Amino acid sequence: MARGDGRLSHDLLPGEKGPQDACGVFGVWAPGEDVAKLTYYGLYALQHRGQESAGIATSDGRSILVYKDMGLVSQVFDERSLASLRGHLAVGHCRYSTTGGSTWENAQPTLGGHAESTVALAHNGNLINSAELREMVQERRAEGYGAEGGELGRGNTTDTALVTALLADDPDRSLEAAALDLLPKLSGAFCFVFMDEHTLYAARDPQGIRPLVLGRLERGWVVASETAALDIVGASLIREVEPGELIVIDEDGLRSQRFAETDRKGCVFEYVYLARPDTTINGRGVHESRVEMGRTLAREHPVEADLVMPTPESGTPAAIGYAQESGIPYGQGLVKNSYVGRTFIAPSQTIRQLGIRLKLNPLREVIKGKRLVVVDDSIVRGNTQRALVRMLREAGAAEVHVRISSPPVRWPCFYGIDFATRAELIATGIGVEEVCTSIGADSLGYISEEGMVAATEQPADSLCTACFTGTYPLELPDASRLGKNLFETLPIDVDVDGVSLGVGGGAEDALTRP
Repeated sequence: MARGDGRLSHDLLPGEKGPQDACGVFGVWAPGEDVAKLTYYGLYALQHRGQESAGIATSDGRSILVYKDMGLVSQVFDERSLASLRGHLAVGHCRYSTTGGSTWENAQPTLGGHAESTVALAHNGNLINSAELREMVQERRAEGYGAEGGELGRGNTTDTALVTALLADDPDRSLEAAALDLLPKLSGAFCFVFMDEHTLYAARDPQGIRPLVLGRLERGWVVASETAALDIVGASLIREVEPGELIVIDEDGLRSQRFAETDRKGCVFEYVYLARPDTTINGRGVHESRVEMGRTLAREHPVEADLVMPTPESGTPAAIGYAQESGIPYGQGLVKNSYVGRTFIAPSQTIRQLGIRLKLNPLREVIKGKRLVVVDDSIVRGNTQRALVRMLREAGAAEVHVRISSPPVRWPCFYGIDFATRAELIATGIGVEEVCTSIGADSLGYISEEGMVAATEQPADSLCTACFTGTYPLELPDASRLGKNLFETLPIDVDVDGVSLGVGGGAEDALTRP
C-alpha cells in the first residue's frame, strides 16, 4: 500500500500498486505572514496524502499566481520559487490522482476566472457526478457563460477543473454566490479550499467523507486536511469544517454559511490507514484508534506466540495494542530502508526478484525460532504479505500468524481512494482460510467490522465502510459515468480559432491567469 510520503505502508513489492491516498489541501489567510512558506510547511505535513504533484497559489490582493509541478513538495518548491509567491492569502495542494491522470495539466490548484476576478481551487476527495458536471459546463457555454480556455482548454481532465470552471464562468456573480449555487449540486467527497484575489473559502461535502479542519494563527486563519498540518505551522485547532458548510475568510473576519444539512459518513479508512497517526478526526486521535484496533484484534483473534511485530510503519500502533492486550512481548523484527519510496529508480530484474527486501530486511536474531504475530492494517492483493511471510520463514521463524486491523477489503472506493479493482482484491469471493493459505501464514485474523468501528469511537451510522461492506452512502451512477480516466479519452471540446489548446509541463509554465 503505497503511502504518499515516501513511506511504503505495505512495503510493496517493486511495481506493486496498493490503495492510494486522496490529496492534501491547505489554505491560509494571514496578512503580514509569509503565507507561501506557511503553505509549503502545511503541505509538507500532508505529503502522505499524495505525492504525484504539488502546487501553491497566492494573492497579494491584485493578482493570483499559481506555481505547481510534478513531484514531492520538497522537489517542487525551493527558496526562490517560494519568494516569488507573495501575498496575504494562499491555497496549496499535494495530489494523488483519483480522477484524471497524473500529468502536469491535472496538477492543482486549478485556476479559472474572467477579467473581473480569478479563482484558484484545491480539492481533496472525488466527485461521483463528474459526467453530469461536464454536461453542465457544456450547457453553460452554449448559453454564453465561461471562457473558451482555462484549465479545461489546457487539457485538464479532472473533476476539480469542472468545478473551477463552473465557479468562475459568470462575471456578474460573486464567487460566494456561485459557490452557494454550485455546492448543493455536487455529489461525492469534496473538501475544497479556494480563493479569489481577496478572500479564502473552504467547503466540505454534506457527508464529511474526508477530514477538513479550521485553525487560528495569531494574525490569521488556516484550513487544512488534517490537524497535523495545523501543528506544524503553529496554528491552534478551532474546530472541524462542518459537513455541508461553506466558510468565508476576509478582512472582515470569518463567516459561515450552510449549503446542505449534515449527513455524516466519515471514511473509516482514515482511522485505519490514511491519516497521520498524530492527527485527530472528529475528536478522536488516530493513533489511539489504531492501538485500540490492535487490542480488539488480540481479543478477537488470540494465539500462542513469542513475539508481536508490526509491518512498519502502518501496523505499528495496532501491533502495540495487540501486545498490550495479549501480554506477548512487542518487538521490531524488520529493519526498514526509509529512503525507498516513489522516487526510487525502478530495480533491475535481478534486484526485483529479491522483492520486498528492497524495503524490509529481517532481524534474524530476533526472529529465529520464534512464533510471530505480524500485524498490518489491511491486505489488498496479498502479494506483499505472501513475500513477507516467506521472508520471515527463511529467516528462521517457527510460525507466522498474520493479524489485520481492518476487515477484508472487498469493494472499490469512489470517494477518493484508488483501490485495486474488485477482480484484483484477494478477499473478493474467497474466505479467510483461503486467503491464509494463499499468503502462506499459519493463521490469519481480521478485525471485525464492529470492533474496528468501536475503536474509532464514532457512531456506526456516521461512518462510511463501503470498501468492506459494499454499502455506499451515496447512490452511484452507472459504471459508464464513473472511473479515474472518465475524461481522458473524451476531453471537453474546446478550441480557439480552430486551434486546440495545450500546455507544456514544468513549473516554468506557472500560470497567472487562464
